[in-house]
Amino acid sequence: MTGYAEILAGVADTGRRLTRDELEQRRLFGEQAAEAGHSLRSLVRLHLDATRTSWPGGSGSAGPAPDATGTVLAAVAQAVDAFAEGYERAQRLAVRQEEAARREFIDDLLYGRSDLGRLAERAERFGLVLSRAHAVAVAEGPEAYDDTAPVTRVVETALISRFGDRRVLITTKNGQLICIAPGDQDDVLSFFAKQAYAATDGSRVAIGRPQSGAGGVVHSYEEALSTLELADRLGLEEPVVRAADMLVYPVLARDRQAMADLVLSVLGPLREARGGAEPLLRTLEVYFDAGCTAAEAARRLTLSVRALTYRLDRIHQLTGADPSDPVHRYTLQTAVIGARLLGWPAQEI
Repeated sequence: MTGYAEILAGVADTGRRLTRDELEQRRLFGEQAAEAGHSLRSLVRLHLDATRTSWPGGSGSAGPAPDATGTVLAAVAQAVDAFAEGYERAQRLAVRQEEAARREFIDDLLYGRSDLGRLAERAERFGLVLSRAHAVAVAEGPEAYDDTAPVTRVVETALISRFGDRRVLITTKNGQLICIAPGDQDDVLSFFAKQAYAATDGSRVAIGRPQSGAGGVVHSYEEALSTLELADRLGLEEPVVRAADMLVYPVLARDRQAMADLVLSVLGPLREARGGAEPLLRTLEVYFDAGCTAAEAARRLTLSVRALTYRLDRIHQLTGADPSDPVHRYTLQTAVIGARLLGWPAQEI
């Protein structure tokens, strides 16, 4: 409030407006008040109290001349407006700095490129305790999202309303929605998956396995990303895929050449069929997904059971492997998985 009473007195005497220096000083005081943590409401009240106390003419007097009253009130408005402008300027700067610090932390956390000890210290500021195990869920929608997107706010609000303070962090990275939660709170990740699916009009969500330690978050995050990619390559229709349920696929894909040899040797003859290999490959895939139940597989393929049986017989003729034989079934199913992983027959392998 330094100098405020003198400004009012000068305005009452001369009828002048506040000078540029006086306005800048009020803005500076506003910034300092914001940085000190004072509330804007209390500061406005202080200005009004000071206006009443310092009203030209002194307490109990008749006040300024009638023609000066409007000028003084205009000066009060100028001073308070400048003060509030400085206050808001400091607030905006603080918000930008906080957002920048949060984004830097998220980048370091998900890339694992920072000192783990320092990272753990910074994590507490954002509600994470990195000494615990964490799991990460990643949602990929039809468009890219950032921290200010309405979808992000909707999902975050839903989680806060449901779980409150559970040390959960909602953020975005590379256009994807990300939820980081303690590893023993799978209900949080399942709820996130449900909300993200609804808010993004049909996204796919991958959930990584819980991983321990300061580097556990980045490991679970990378696993979730790999699972998303794998689900896309396999053409899975499930909206939620878990890394724990798909561990066999990375194992199968680890030796690409061996997998390519298996696919070509077992399924290669299907290319001789009318229409190529794809229809029969799709038939095998659905047949295995249906638990090798012909009636269910036929329903999913919108075929008659007789037509499905004909296709299975044709596969047997071309490959020499009988899909209904448990001994042959494992080889055929592994080859079908390999074909999807490698993009065969659309891509040469």
